[in-house]
Amino acid sequence: MLNTISGCLKAIPKETMVVIVGALPVSELRGAIPLGLSLGIPLVKTFWLAVLGNMLPVIPALFLFEPISNGLRKHGLFRRFFDWLERRTRNNTDVIQKYEALGLAIFVGIPLPLTGAWSGVIAATLFKIRFRYAFLAITSGVIIAGVIVSILCALGIISWKAVTG
Repeated sequence: MLNTISGCLKAIPKETMVVIVGALPVSELRGAIPLGLSLGIPLVKTFWLAVLGNMLPVIPALFLFEPISNGLRKHGLFRRFFDWLERRTRNNTDVIQKYEALGLAIFVGIPLPLTGAWSGVIAATLFKIRFRYAFLAITSGVIIAGVIVSILCALGIISWKAVTG
């Protein structure tokens, strides 16, 4: 899937491609950093582009997730989807329930599938974490995850080829 996305983005500048891949809920910066490095962008620049991309949707999502999901829940298919999404998020967020904003930062900072900024927005909404705390926690978590992914890439443990399968 990430290969398809990056293939569609080939016509745009490589820095913009990293920002876009960083903003996507499927890849986030776990995909953007290896992509940027595979495109020959220096590590520090790739890191900040990926963080920027990952953070771009956070503010609108923190404000809009709840009203949009509440509106869409009125329809059967969307209700099932949002119920599933809420159950999945609650099952993976024990640390958030216990430590609130600090737990949210830890949750987002672990660079595993389903633990990035997008999941952080959903968890912050479900647990009613106030905007400023949620935003700071998600930002901190994204930076922590970015540092971890950058180190793993620098050590050769993660590459674009490994991410895309």
